[in-house]
Amino acid sequence: MNTQIITPAATVLIIRDGQNGIEVFMVERSNRPPFGNLFVFPGGKIDESDNDSRAQSLCKSITDKEASSLLGIENNGLGYWVACVRECFEEVGILLAEKKDGSKLNLNGSEKEKYQKYRQDLLDDKISFHDICIQEELELLTENIAPFSHWITPDIEVKRFDTRFFIACLPDNQTGIHDGNELVNSLWISVEEAIKKAYAGDMNMIMPTIKNLEQCIGFESIQELLNHQQKLTNDDIPSILPKFFKKDGNWVGLLPGDAGYDDN
Repeated sequence: MNTQIITPAATVLIIRDGQNGIEVFMVERSNRPPFGNLFVFPGGKIDESDNDSRAQSLCKSITDKEASSLLGIENNGLGYWVACVRECFEEVGILLAEKKDGSKLNLNGSEKEKYQKYRQDLLDDKISFHDICIQEELELLTENIAPFSHWITPDIEVKRFDTRFFIACLPDNQTGIHDGNELVNSLWISVEEAIKKAYAGDMNMIMPTIKNLEQCIGFESIQELLNHQQKLTNDDIPSILPKFFKKDGNWVGLLPGDAGYDDN
């Protein structure tokens, strides 16, 4: 068994209402490992700064105690919410925040250039995410973010992640664009179309990505989906650890609940 440290991470399905149902923002990673050339959702590992009390003080509607309870951990749960917001801004330029006075950001218009510079300075380590929020008097829109699923990388992999998936509603006056470095493509796509392209081989995805897309099926709007997820507790979102083994020379993958899962 692989005993390497499992790295905590947060991944975000940014969703919006589209003409053909719920749409999700997907990005294509570069050919660099461990997720080379895959279509995924924005996200990354939890940084130390995400668990800093200064960053967590920016969260508008949830405490660390409440967040930790939702994730079934003792503390630092709120760091996952902070990481969701930070990673979205770094990777795709979507900022899940608003002014403390309640006014909305306009990243498609009057504030576009200013926040593009903030984003580049953040990527170049010239400024911290916390300092951006303080300078612009921002609060994080944590009320529009909800836990969605929990996947753990199987032990056959060299790099392992304990990944919490979240859904987040796209703020008004924002669209998103990949960074052109780690991410080489991005698009808004209906959930059904993304699943169809994945199974047809037109969009390269791994199992957790497809399963999270399938979890969106059956909801008429993003608000309905968000309301549903916000009613759930940690017990309603169990961790999923895929297991892989060889049978007759071929790799077989199983999920919890599949026949034979507990035997391998």
